[in-house]
This record gives sequence, structure tokens and C-alpha cells, in this order.
Amino acid sequence: MDPERYGTVRTDRTDQTDRIARPEPAGQAPAGRNGRSGRIRRVTGLIAVIAAATVAILLALSTVHLLPQFRNPFAETTVDRSSPALLKSISSLSRYEAASGSFQVIVNLSQRSSWLPSFVEGSQTLFVGQGTDIAFVDFSKLRGNAIKVSRNRTAVAITVPRAQLEPVSLNVRRSYVFAQQQGLLTRIDNFFSGNPNSQHQVYVVAQQKIQLAARHSALLTQAQSNTSSMLTGLMHSLGFKQVTVTFAAS
Repeated sequence: MDPERYGTVRTDRTDQTDRIARPEPAGQAPAGRNGRSGRIRRVTGLIAVIAAATVAILLALSTVHLLPQFRNPFAETTVDRSSPALLKSISSLSRYEAASGSFQVIVNLSQRSSWLPSFVEGSQTLFVGQGTDIAFVDFSKLRGNAIKVSRNRTAVAITVPRAQLEPVSLNVRRSYVFAQQQGLLTRIDNFFSGNPNSQHQVYVVAQQKIQLAARHSALLTQAQSNTSSMLTGLMHSLGFKQVTVTFAAS
């Protein structure tokens, strides 16, 4: 055998073995893998920058009202599914609403139905009620002799009914329960019964108190004074020099 030829073969195997067994330096990745990782990091950073810029632009446009406002997904919403109001009747009015008064009342209502102490059974409610009452003069009952004109048509005498009060209109938006205490048994009963009229009584009491206050106020007197001034000005515009307005029982 040719020693040179076999030596060359052994040398080639040794080189190949050295190349296979020779370890790569620690911490040094192959050139192909290192380049691929760098590209992934660059693409990831670019996507993050684009996402941040997009969010910033959307927030800026929403702030200047070019886009709809972002709403809190956990915010409470109210949906009105009530049916429309129905017209039940129409009444013709022949009256002059001469004055109106606004009233406020504080109702302190205690309710008990047994001998048990209040912290066991019963309730106490402090309610602030706001209401309006209107004083009017009814012209529908005027008769032919209610207006008397002098022969020379310079004086006129008018007899009209006295002013009356409408039922009080309670302003439910401005009326509210300021404080309420309920006994243990009362709370349990209201929870299981689901009574929607549990606070109805305080509204009724507030309306009654405002009605009584309006009756003892100067509202009726002011309404009659306003009615007299209105009729006097109307008759003067028709050419009458002397006008007399009298209020009689209706």
C-alpha cells in the first residue's frame, strides 16, 4: 500500500474529527441564528411603536370630539322601556290663573303597628317636600247680569267669583327622603313583600300640609288683586273710564 495515500486519508479524517468535536466558544451563537433574533427584535419593537402611536392618535381625536368618547364598560346605564302616555280626556278651561305659590314642607312621619320598640318594628321617615299651588278665578259661571254698563257707557261693574285653589302639585324631582330608619322586622317585611308604596304615605302627608299652608297664605288675596287689575286694564282699553270689580261667592 502507498503510505502517502493512506497518510493523506488519515489526515483528512483527523481534520474532519477535529471539526466535528471542536466546541464553539461559550456565549457565541451562530451567525445565522444571531441575525434572525435581531430581525425579530426589530420587528417586535416596530409593532410596539406603531401600536402606541395608534392609541395616542385615537385618544387625541377622542379628546377633541373628532371620534366618539370612550365609555366605561362597567358604568351603570338606564334603559326606559315604558309605554307611551295615553290621552284620556280633554277639558275646556274658562278660568284665569291669577297667582301661583311655591311651598316647602318637612315631614317627620313615624309609623308603628305594635308595642315592639322602634328598632324592632316600625319606621321613621324625614321627608322634604316641594310643591306648587295655583289660585284661579272661574269665569265659566258668569251670567248676563255679571257685567253692568252705565247708560253713557263710561262706567262698568263686573262681578266675578272669588279665587279658588287647585290641588297641590308635588314636585317629585325636588322632593326627597332626607333620612329613614326602619326596624328589623319592617325591613324584612319590605324585602319580601316588595311593596312599591312603602313611601307613598309621606308624599300624601306632604301634599296635605302644602295644601293647608296655601289656604292660609296670601295666595288667594293676591289672585283676586291680580284678577281685578287684569279686568280693569281690559275695560280701560275698551274705552270705559270707571271700572268696578266685585268678588262674590261662587
